[in-house]
Amino acid sequence: MSETFLPSINGVTGSVLQVLRHLSRTGHSARVFALGDPPPVCEGFDVVNLPSIGVPGHRHVRVPVPVPAVLAGSLPRELAAFRPDVLHLASPFALGGPVTRVAASLGIPVVAIYQTDVAGFARRYGLTAASSSAWRHIRSVHERARLTLAPSPTAAHELVRHDIPRVEVWPRGVDTATFSPAHRDAGLRARVSPVGDVLVGFVGRLAAEKQVEDLDVLSDLPGVQVVVIGDGPERERLERRLPAAHFTGSLSGPDLSRAVASLDVMVHTGPFETFCQAAQEAMASAVPVVAVGAGGLRNLVDHSRTGWLYPPGDLAALRAHVADLAGDQAKRVAMGRAAHLAVRARTWPVVCDQLLRHYERATSEVAAPRR
Repeated sequence: MSETFLPSINGVTGSVLQVLRHLSRTGHSARVFALGDPPPVCEGFDVVNLPSIGVPGHRHVRVPVPVPAVLAGSLPRELAAFRPDVLHLASPFALGGPVTRVAASLGIPVVAIYQTDVAGFARRYGLTAASSSAWRHIRSVHERARLTLAPSPTAAHELVRHDIPRVEVWPRGVDTATFSPAHRDAGLRARVSPVGDVLVGFVGRLAAEKQVEDLDVLSDLPGVQVVVIGDGPERERLERRLPAAHFTGSLSGPDLSRAVASLDVMVHTGPFETFCQAAQEAMASAVPVVAVGAGGLRNLVDHSRTGWLYPPGDLAALRAHVADLAGDQAKRVAMGRAAHLAVRARTWPVVCDQLLRHYERATSEVAAPRR
């Protein structure tokens, strides 16, 4: 069950698609329950559309309407008919509580995937009370799960700190064929910077919580061209704030592969990442990463070996680390090579095999009392 799915493309959707592909490869059956307007079939599995509406101003965010109708409608009937061994709950929030109650009534164990730092987003906007409320809601959902899987040790620690039980780490995989140094494109680099500047790029959704405006501190670094890969509600404001930056808009497929591999340095400024798939994809492409030392990025970037971490809010340190790499090609290459080696074994088949073992644990722990 996923509260965000196709046609919306984001980290949650991407990981769900990879799980479905692995289930198909390994001969398992699955059914997808999703909000929005999903396709009727995905990766060979049926998709059940749960009724929802968009949130004003956030067209990709969907909420169920009304929840009682969802609970009395297709969800319990489809679950009862399909009778899954386990319910995979992807980044639950709006539907998490009701869905876990339905699953409990049918005796279906739940594995809940924690992926979005909703409480952190609330803090970002100064909503302390909303952040506390979000944690209470997150706890009420995840405490009903047989297992909660966090994408990084930092995220797992945060969940345990807020009294959420039965937490394990399940990282995200990377497609090492799609994201590879082999896709580096000299022609693309020349089009972005005809004078051969060092390309320093951000990759991701252009939303306020990503703090992409922090790249302004790099705007006057000599020999550096800032590149912003992605789209989102903040794009127009960022184009005004970063007039010298090169904005590519949303990219996917081979275009994204070439753009990421053609960077010299990847910068990530968002402090609320529970993992940061974009940084891992840059590392797979042999691009060193300069990132804020917060959230899952602290676990992903090995400071001084695969990139640099800077303290949250310390933009002088961000600038200094980028300047260090921009001025030292040998160091960039060495860190990029180390980054590539660090993640090349984290393929999706390997990571999804770990997920299947988590499923087995969840089902065996439910079955044991019955025996």
